[in-house]
Amino acid sequence: MDTAKLPKMLYGGDYNPEQWDPSIWPEDMRLIELAGMNIATVNVFSWAMLQPSEDTYNFETLDRIMDMLHQNGIHACLATSTGAHPAWMARRHSDVLRTDFEGRKRKFGARHNSCPNSETYRTYSTRLASKLAERYGNHPALLLWHVSNEYGGDCYCDRCEAAFRVWLQKKYGTLDKLNEQWNTRFWGHTFYDWDEIVLPNALSEQWSYNSTCFQGISLDYTRFNSDSMLDCYKLEYDAIKMITPHIPVTTNLMGTYKPLDYFKWAKHMDIVAWDNYPSMNTPSSYVAMTHDLMRGLKGGAPFLLMEQTPSQQNWQAYNTLKRPGIMRLWSYQAVAHGSDSVMFFQLRRSVGACEKYHGALIEHVGHEHTRVFRECAQLGAELSSFGTKLLGSRLPSRVAIMFDWENRWAIEYSSGPTVDLKYVDEIHKYYRAFYDGGYQVDIVSFEDRIEEYDIVVAPVMYMVKPGMASRIEAFVSGGGTFVTTFFSGIVNENDIVTLGGYPGELRQLLGIWAEEIDALYPDSSNKIVMNESYGSLQGTFSCSLLCDLIHSEGADVLAVYGEDFYAGMPVLTRNRFGGGQAWYVASSPDEAFLRGFAAELCSQHGIEPLPGKAPGVELTRRAIDNRTYLFVLNHNAGPVTIDLGSESGTDLITGSSISGQTEIAGYGVLIIE
Repeated sequence: MDTAKLPKMLYGGDYNPEQWDPSIWPEDMRLIELAGMNIATVNVFSWAMLQPSEDTYNFETLDRIMDMLHQNGIHACLATSTGAHPAWMARRHSDVLRTDFEGRKRKFGARHNSCPNSETYRTYSTRLASKLAERYGNHPALLLWHVSNEYGGDCYCDRCEAAFRVWLQKKYGTLDKLNEQWNTRFWGHTFYDWDEIVLPNALSEQWSYNSTCFQGISLDYTRFNSDSMLDCYKLEYDAIKMITPHIPVTTNLMGTYKPLDYFKWAKHMDIVAWDNYPSMNTPSSYVAMTHDLMRGLKGGAPFLLMEQTPSQQNWQAYNTLKRPGIMRLWSYQAVAHGSDSVMFFQLRRSVGACEKYHGALIEHVGHEHTRVFRECAQLGAELSSFGTKLLGSRLPSRVAIMFDWENRWAIEYSSGPTVDLKYVDEIHKYYRAFYDGGYQVDIVSFEDRIEEYDIVVAPVMYMVKPGMASRIEAFVSGGGTFVTTFFSGIVNENDIVTLGGYPGELRQLLGIWAEEIDALYPDSSNKIVMNESYGSLQGTFSCSLLCDLIHSEGADVLAVYGEDFYAGMPVLTRNRFGGGQAWYVASSPDEAFLRGFAAELCSQHGIEPLPGKAPGVELTRRAIDNRTYLFVLNHNAGPVTIDLGSESGTDLITGSSISGQTEIAGYGVLIIE
């Protein structure tokens, strides 16, 4: 989807007029227009309305909705409604019902309730997508297709088990190869027939979602489950594209959602869209990182913020209101990191069921005289005033952090060395160090090209996939700086240990050998004692979680452990390899170390922080053609004075000239052109 061709930034959200009497619709249109909105996501959960029985379809209400949107100048993001099947389908075709992790057959109810390998579900969902494309493909309101909704969950039924065996045959070819890669001689698991393989759940290999006897089996099932749901998406995508090849297709992702490999999914999406629902106490750096991850799914292209709440959520334990200014600030944070839309769930608050207390543009009171509406209308006016200026712009970066879903699955399925090792948390620690320093970062996959970057950081690269080691070696030889950490280079893509000493295929590049891995208790720590200063990085720091006991095999030792029987052993090393450097951080350092380390790495490559950095102030820069836009976002409740140095320009929001020392209000935003 080329967002640069839009007349202005997309602003709107999920709209469910079918839940209301049509007499209310004209007032909805008045209020949506008053808020400055230009897009509505419709038809998300309307399958039962569109198809009341096996062979009967009724599009009368959707026809009226689509026509109404067009008549009021509102684009339609038209969903296919396949996120929840109708009750009649569950009664007549039990194969659409999922079986849960405990082996229990589900009944009709909730959502994400369809077996992804049910032929009934696949047939009916694809047929509905085709009928929608045939009926609305040339409708003047249609801007974007939205397949299903927030794919997720899993299924352990007999159909999935049979499909899993077929998936495995395609991957391994022979049982001999499968037995080798799963190491099935352990615990006498050798398979002699494909039909002997069962799904890994509470009835077989796993005693919980994250604990398994056979990592290879569970890892492959997780891949298979992600692929199965992706196949369902692709069936609808292909059906739509066959009829409307000119209309972009997406589905709404969920950030760091664990079960689905979004890098793989993004290859089949015309534009990435995602739903952002942080808690009020979620660090702003974590939200920023997730935006950057979504942007990274398609090589840095702009994405769409498909959902956020205007104020209150309904499904968290404590559903705190967004304080005045927070909704606007967080909306601009998405734009600052590459979104070409700001959209909400929901436009009118539901009257019943579990989302009736989820925030909305139009509250239950039903008019515009609310704080939330006023804030949404203010934001709408501001976004409209930008026109096309920001659309299609990108965020240039010389620093990349590598992220991989399969690596995450394998780490967290691992039986040891610690239950406290969470992959996303370690990614966030390094991301936050650059974020706090004012450095712009891309997030890339294990398969992406990295030659364009100066610094590439790969925290906890436990799994080294085929060809990765040689690609990283070529990057470092060419002058790049590569950083990885403890528990890296351990296994191959099927979770089989690379023999010959850790870090396996990365050993020559890093110039070290890791002999043992010590797991620290949550209340324990060790020390990082710098042998020599690395720029301003000097002194002693704390480290925790895991401690690799490493030996240098040519790498420079810049810091050693300060405590325990391995005091004096290396904890921070740098290996000069060709024209570049490969770093190894053998434990999980504290924030002070990581901030200093990130700053010195950038300094070595002449990478300057963005101007205006202050505590609690977030910075990004979007660029297109010969124009740049510096975003300054104040996450503090009170005003902050920032120093822009030589940077100057015009604030896109107010039209004011900005330069030098500038005060930014609490929860305030500047976009300096």
